[in-house]
Amino acid sequence: MDRTDAVVIGAGVVGLAIARALAMAGRSVVILEKEAVPGSGVSSRSSEVIHAGLHYPAGSLKERLCIAGKHLLYAYCESRKVGHKRLGKLTIASTENEIARLEAIAAHARRAGADEGLVMLSCAEARAIEPALECAAALLSPSSGIIDSAGLILSLLGEAEDHGAVLARNTPVTRIVRQGGLWRVESDDMAIGCSLLVNAAGLDAQHVAGLIEGFDAESIPPLHLAKGSYFACAGKVPFSRLIYPLPITGGLGVHLTLDMGGQARFGPDVEWVEEQDYSVDPVRREEFAQAARRIWSDLDPERLTPAYAGIRPNIGGPQAA
Repeated sequence: MDRTDAVVIGAGVVGLAIARALAMAGRSVVILEKEAVPGSGVSSRSSEVIHAGLHYPAGSLKERLCIAGKHLLYAYCESRKVGHKRLGKLTIASTENEIARLEAIAAHARRAGADEGLVMLSCAEARAIEPALECAAALLSPSSGIIDSAGLILSLLGEAEDHGAVLARNTPVTRIVRQGGLWRVESDDMAIGCSLLVNAAGLDAQHVAGLIEGFDAESIPPLHLAKGSYFACAGKVPFSRLIYPLPITGGLGVHLTLDMGGQARFGPDVEWVEEQDYSVDPVRREEFAQAARRIWSDLDPERLTPAYAGIRPNIGGPQAA
């Protein structure tokens, strides 16, 4: 059995960031990834947005990490030349009745320290910077932005490998057992021992935990799959910022985001599913068009085409969302 200091299971953004940190600290690191392409799961199927931390529960770890992580991520992208843009985001109240909720979000963000440049805008003020926008009022978050997720994945992997980390692709873990003071991690054609084991398997994290012999199954949180679909918008759109509705149960609502090339897309919605299925049903175009028209009333639904879907692992499920 080969031996290393640390084994990281999962080569998404989280797993690669951990592997990078361990390798840079002088540890020998092996990364096990079940897919052929690193980051091809959760990490590459998102809105690619760098969030400001406006919506998380007060004092929660998510809130603190999002606010601190935003600054660290921008600094990392600048130092490593990873593609990103600090576009800014407008969260909108579509009606006068929603303005109070928007003001509550602004107050919450200020208490959390997520108010970097945050400002409430009237409808006229919002339309002065985004003339095609439909809203009663808007909250401008200048520090929100977008990132090239593929570029981030390659950068993290490159740095980890530069410091000696080794990536094993197409290597799903089949068994984990404590043996002689080490973790013995097995796949179909290899076994490796380590003193430090990191489970960063994303959607498969519960499955990997269940492979640890003797591990208390009741300590493994339940897995719920929150699927979100996206529709791309053909042609140029009259927006230069991210546009978000007020949050909905289970997510942030169907919003307009832009990729690094300026291509616009609407999504994600929230659909609780039982299995990992990344298909996007074209029949849902009208549903997306209705949500999109709350942002851009002149949108022609014919411009919308299915793009991709992502699945977010959730331990609370729809009742807790």
